[in-house]
Formats: sequence, structure tokens, C-alpha cells
Amino acid sequence: MKLTVIGCWGGYPKRNEASSGYLLEHEGFNLLIDCGSGVLSKLQNFIQPEQIDAVVLSHYHPDHNADIGVLYHARLIQGFLGTKPPELPIYGHSLDQKEFAKLTYKKTIRGVAYHPEQILEAGPFKISFLRTVHAVPCFAMRIEAGGKVLVYTADTSYKEEFIPFAENADLLLCECNFYGNQNGKGAGHMNSFDAGSLAAAAQVKQLVLTHLPHYGRLQQLAEEAAEKYSGEVRLAEEGLSIPL
Repeated sequence: MKLTVIGCWGGYPKRNEASSGYLLEHEGFNLLIDCGSGVLSKLQNFIQPEQIDAVVLSHYHPDHNADIGVLYHARLIQGFLGTKPPELPIYGHSLDQKEFAKLTYKKTIRGVAYHPEQILEAGPFKISFLRTVHAVPCFAMRIEAGGKVLVYTADTSYKEEFIPFAENADLLLCECNFYGNQNGKGAGHMNSFDAGSLAAAAQVKQLVLTHLPHYGRLQQLAEEAAEKYSGEVRLAEEGLSIPL
């Protein structure tokens, strides 16, 4: 399994960058986790939109799903040009029926509800879910393939249930929207100390901080997380590629 960061910004994308989007590849299968603003443009530095085999969405905030509409148009136009990609499954929760309904359009994309209490199989990937603490229904993912495990927190404030959920993961892709001296609980986000503490308690092999803020010295986030966690800590950035 290989992770490539497509976008990592919280709320909105930096200039010429993208908000949340992560490409996972295994055995020739391309799985896109979240599809926020700017993701479709940046994705094309790595693969083409018609090469995506499935998409899984954590929730329906625009910094995580804004580019679903343009992904539809990309695949529709490629069909007109002769590529004719198959109908693309987009997995999302059905707790917001209005947003879930937007995932299906004209046999080009098809919304498929995942059930958080069940394991989702998408190609070679097996995905478990955990409800997060956020302003809208949102689900973290434990993704397994080829004997490796990646845990993506999505958007959330800290909760103890993450410790067994992320236990012994090869990589924890953890949101970190706040610095250590800030309390992100009210906003439904973690700070750097939360991320480091979770990584340490779950005994993960490496920590990548994502959903980054638009202010401050970002390296400080990694430094603060490292006060709690002795393993490798990195900041997500476009193009960061990690084979597991």
C-alpha cells in the first residue's frame, strides 16, 4: 500500500494547493480518500481522474468533498472523448440524505452508503469506521491492505476510542488544525499535543500531521507532537509519498 498526499489544508486550500485528499494505491487499485477543493487539479500530477477506482468520503464539508462535482464532469467528458470510464463508486455515509444524494449522477458516479458498524471492501482495501467528534457526522477510517494498516482520523477532536482504533497502525494520518496552546475541542479538531498523545498511546509506527492551519510556523506542530510521541513525525504536504 502506498499513500500519496494530494492536499492537506484545513478549511480551504492554499494558493496553488488543495484541501483534503489522499491517494492510496495497492495492487493496481487507486482509492481516493476525500476529495476537497483543488484535489482534482492536483490529482492529475499523479494519476488521471478516469484512473480512480473508488472514492471514500469522511464527511460532507467542502474542504473534503467540494471536488466531487468536477470529478463527475471529468469522467463524463472523458466518456465523450472515448475513454468511457466505468461508473465510479463514491462511498459516503447516509446520515445526511441531501448530501448523499448528490453522489449519484447519470451513471457516471454512484453514491454507495457505507455502514459504520461494518467493514467496507473496496478493491484490495478493507476499511473500518469510527464516528468522530465534529460539527457534522464524520467518520475516521482504519484502512488495511497487504498486511499494512493506515488510520485516517478525518476531522475530529480527541476521544479515547481512537486509541484502540489506531492501535499498532503502520501510519497514523492525523488531523492537526491547532497548535498545542490552543483548544480545538469546540471546533471539532485536534491540536498538536492531542495528535502526539494519540500516536504514543496507540503505539503507531509513524505519524503524519494533516488538515493543517493557515497561520503560524507549521514545523512547530511537528515539534509539539514530538514532545508526546517518540516515533517519526512528519507534516503532510502535496506529493508526500509513503510506501507501507
